[in-house]
Amino acid sequence: MNKIYDTAALALEDVLQDGMLIAAGGFGLCGIPELLLQAIKDAGTNDLTFASNNAGVDDFGIGILLQSKQVKKMISSYVGENAEFMRQYLSGELELEFNPQGTLAERMRAGGCGIPGFYTKTGVGTVIAEGKEHKDFGGETYILEEGIFADLSIVKAWKADPSGNLVFRKTARNFNPPAAMCGRICVAEVEEIVPMGSLDPDGIHLPGIYVNRVIQGTHEKRIEQRTVRQKETT
Repeated sequence: MNKIYDTAALALEDVLQDGMLIAAGGFGLCGIPELLLQAIKDAGTNDLTFASNNAGVDDFGIGILLQSKQVKKMISSYVGENAEFMRQYLSGELELEFNPQGTLAERMRAGGCGIPGFYTKTGVGTVIAEGKEHKDFGGETYILEEGIFADLSIVKAWKADPSGNLVFRKTARNFNPPAAMCGRICVAEVEEIVPMGSLDPDGIHLPGIYVNRVIQGTHEKRIEQRTVRQKETT
């Protein structure tokens, strides 16, 4: 099976549909599938639900889909840095299912492993626990969280080989592997496609069995919050 596609648009053209659930990798602006997100915007797919740690910033990442009103719901952990996200949520235009960060990552990983639900102590006694099943284990109370089974996963990796084995770089490894695992179809954008056999098997972070399609592209290296100090004068 050929997993290599020439462009993000081609990799997504027979996959996108209105109302789908998309799991997106990335942490802040690190390791976000920016080319695939732009292709989704260009395709005009609407009423989307995104499971993602955050929503990017106003003009980058998932933020560009919020601007175009293509997102109806976010399943997220961190929702700062995006004024349009805040505006839509406070005005009732955008649904939000808030998750503790570790819980969101585990929900994705669980879905990728075929696990429909798991119990965790995180969130017990808070608004996170409202409406969820509670169960005691060893005298401690836990809440039931459901695994995420997405229609589509979009992720960004550092390197891939033609079979879809992926290597992530540093912080990009946080949410990309579990996001990739939980999708019915996974499309990965990478900085470099290397020959088969050139990746050290012990250094592969996500095996190609989880990855259906791969594109290579040029990526923008953005910094979420750039902080500099004034030049010292003597």
